[in-house]
Amino acid sequence: MSSAVPLIQVDAFTSEPFGGNPAAVCLLPSARDERWMQRVAAEMNLSETAFLVRRPDGFDLRWFTPVIEVALCGHATLASAHALWENGDVPRGEIARFHTKSGVLTAEQQGDWIELNFPATDAQPADPPAGMIAALGVTPRFVGKTKFDYLVEVASEDEVRKAKPDFPALRTLPVRGLMITSRASTAGLDFVSRFFAPGSGIDEDPVTGSAHCCLTPYWSRKLGREALVAQQLSARGGTLRLRVDGDRVRLQGQAVTVLRGELTV
Repeated sequence: MSSAVPLIQVDAFTSEPFGGNPAAVCLLPSARDERWMQRVAAEMNLSETAFLVRRPDGFDLRWFTPVIEVALCGHATLASAHALWENGDVPRGEIARFHTKSGVLTAEQQGDWIELNFPATDAQPADPPAGMIAALGVTPRFVGKTKFDYLVEVASEDEVRKAKPDFPALRTLPVRGLMITSRASTAGLDFVSRFFAPGSGIDEDPVTGSAHCCLTPYWSRKLGREALVAQQLSARGGTLRLRVDGDRVRLQGQAVTVLRGELTV
């Protein structure tokens, strides 16, 4: 029988257990094949499972939903960094470096917060696919597209909060995900959003770091400032501190470990 593999579940973008976005973090002694990682991710049945393999200059990092591998994931990277520092795999205070399909990503401790350094992904104006707006059930002010997702701005925080998408209809669209967003009316926040990815196996993602690589530069331009505070209005919810840094986005969030175990297969 092969050796057991450590598995840690972390709630990311929250300071309280059972909030934010849960991710499983799997610390592998060596690389495994994609089919095995996909089956583990399906078994975990979380929005993302992260697989880490140590290398001389950091860690290889890959992310899987229950049904597909993705090219960029914020909350599972935050969860991975939190797990590495907590386990002692990376000394506290030292930057965690990840080699990914989206290039080298880093995570750094900032007091009780973790700061991720991610590539910005601008949204360009785009016509929505047929049926997308009707399936979202909102009235758009702007529709744009990044290399990953569609962005739809609506008029108010209330419209974002009350949207009830038709997930079976969204599942038929050829997109990774869709975000709806508006300027915030809640004190202390700059903008709010929700993120849907039924075609990737996730009807609604609780807190989506990669979406904020698009949302941050978008709202930075509209509001005229580089530093922003955002909230994702899912049932679990999550708060992010954000800053545009050239062609990068700095995303800050907190994280809490909720489960430790071992994969025995």
